This record gives sequence, C-alpha cells and structure tokens, in this order.
Amino acid sequence: MHDPRITKLANLLLDHSCEIKKGEKILIEAFDLPEPNLVCALVEGASERGAIPLVTTKQNAVLRSLYQTATDESMKANAEFEGARMNACQAYVGIRGAANSSQFADVPHERMDLFQKHWWKPVHGSIRVPDTKWVVLRYPTDSFAQAANMSSAAFEDFYFDVCTADYAAMGRAQEPLVKRMEAADKVRIVSPGTELTFSIKDIPVIPCNGDRNIPDGEVFTAPVRDSINGVIKFNTQSRYQGTVFSDIEFEFKDGQIVRAESSDTERLNAILDSDEGARYCGEWSMGTNNRVRHPMLDTLFDEKIGGSFHLTPGQAYEEANNGNNSQIHWDLVLIQRVDYGGGEIYFDDELLRKDGHFVPKDLQGLNEGL
Repeated sequence: MHDPRITKLANLLLDHSCEIKKGEKILIEAFDLPEPNLVCALVEGASERGAIPLVTTKQNAVLRSLYQTATDESMKANAEFEGARMNACQAYVGIRGAANSSQFADVPHERMDLFQKHWWKPVHGSIRVPDTKWVVLRYPTDSFAQAANMSSAAFEDFYFDVCTADYAAMGRAQEPLVKRMEAADKVRIVSPGTELTFSIKDIPVIPCNGDRNIPDGEVFTAPVRDSINGVIKFNTQSRYQGTVFSDIEFEFKDGQIVRAESSDTERLNAILDSDEGARYCGEWSMGTNNRVRHPMLDTLFDEKIGGSFHLTPGQAYEEANNGNNSQIHWDLVLIQRVDYGGGEIYFDDELLRKDGHFVPKDLQGLNEGL
C-alpha cells in the first residue's frame, strides 16, 4: 500500500498535469530515485485509467560517464534512440532525484555542450516540450533536504505540501496578472545592483499552475529580444550543468549580454558563448507560489518563489516565442522580498510590485501567505 501522499501526487500528475486518456502511451522517466514508490503508483494509476505506461530508470553516475565520453556521434545516436521513443508517446513524466547534486560538476563544458546540442534539444526541446503532455518534478532526497537546510523528515512534509497545492485556485488568482502582462509594454525592474528595462509588448503570456512543473506557480512571457538594457544582479545561487554559480551579474545592451560576471566568470561566459542565442533572453517570469520562500539550488522550486522573478538566457518557449533560439535555457532568480533586499517592478511606469508584494487591488490574491 502506497503512502497516501504518494498516491495523491501520482493522481495529480496523471489527471491534472498530463490529463491522461485511455489508450495513450505515457513515458515515466526516473533519475536517481531512492525508492520506486512514485513510479509504481504512476504505473498502476496509468493502467487503471486505460493508458499504457512505459518506464525508464537512469542513474546520474552513468549519465556522467556518457557525458564525459561524449562525441558528436555518440550524442546523436542516443538522441535517435530516445527521440524515437519520445515520438511514440503522448505524455511524459520526468522525476529527478539526486544522490549527488554535483554529479556533473567535473564534466568539461564542451562535452555538456554536445549533450545539449545533439541530445537534449532534439529530444526534449523539439519533441517532448511541443508535442507531448509533459510534467517534470524533483523527488525528496537527503541531498535535496540538505540543500534546503532542512531535516529529511521536515523537507518531505514541505515537499508534499507544496507539490499537491490547490492548483485550480492558483490559476484563478493568476488571471488578473495575466491580463496586466498582456496589456503591458515597458517593464522596469529596480533592486540592489539592478536597474533593468525591457518590453514585453505583443508577446504571449502563459500562466503555470500545475500543468508542466510540480511544484508550480509562475506567470511567464518573454522580453522583446533586443529590448533589454541595463544591469541585473541575481541574489540566488544557481546550479547549471553541475556547477554552482553565485553573485551572477549581467549587463545588457539592446538585448545582448555584453558583460557577465559571477563566482566562476570563466565558466559562466563559456556557457553564454555556447551559441549566438545564449547571450539573449528567451523568458521572463514572475514567481507566484508563496509556499516556496527560500532558494534550495533547484530551479523547479526556486523559480516559483513568492516575491521573485526569473530571467532566462537562451531558448524561448514556443508558447511565448520572442524568436530567440539556443541550446541553453537557464532560469536565474532574483527575490525581491524585504528579507532579500527588496525591489520594485513597474509596468508602463505603474508600480506593480514592491518588496515582493503586488500593489494593485486586483492582484491582492497573489499576496496571500506572503
């Protein structure tokens, strides 16, 4: 018998996120899970609904060896194999654990580039994201709890509480923000070390409330590609391609990152030089999940933090496409609550959010729990 929290989460993934239907194939991909309970619950739940579950389990230590030895030929061969499988499925659930969150830290950047270019982008960027009903989530592990500075038991309680939120209510609360973002042209952001302007005019706005990420809670769009000017200093750490970066600072001119500094400036610039689109941004999003309060070196949680926003060098999503193409997509988070230094966001010179709290009356529902 499954832990009822596991069953509740599995039902949410199948019914709300994937809206699984009879006869559909659903690929369940599990990475470094400490135990198989969620995978088993998904297999059983999908079968009960008349769907066809397909399962693959992966270990990050094995993936590290694949990345360490990557060649153009090997990455293309893996992509051909995995792409054929992804093309055969109508839904996808990706569950990521991590026995060691820094497993890929010593993989040379140029080898990770081969994975991103020849495997990730063709399979996930070009097939899974546009062509399947997909959802990705992390799994509570001891290393994850440690990154959150919590005991394993306390983190597990936090995890299931956040992941099984009332996403229908979240969606209703996001509706006024969607309307304001759709009507806005100029965005101005002010925070310690940050003075940034850009346009979001005529770019689609997408509310996220449990359909693609768990946990969820953001409303995203994209900046007009060449419109970003100014400087931004992010106040959260970010793990990308196995390396932890802190004190990331960008200077933009006409949309392009012309200066980039961080705790590892050399590797940061190597990532931004991956291709022409890596120095332009493909997403801008406002975090609306007030149950997530502090960063834990995990993008799926950190980008949803109440009172935050994230800006993304790299690939734009098809749903909110500003024309930027890249093999990278790197969500970088800035928290604007008072306990993180404060800050303001303006839409067309109207103060929209101050110190993480939305100001207009129609957006007060998004402040609940802050």
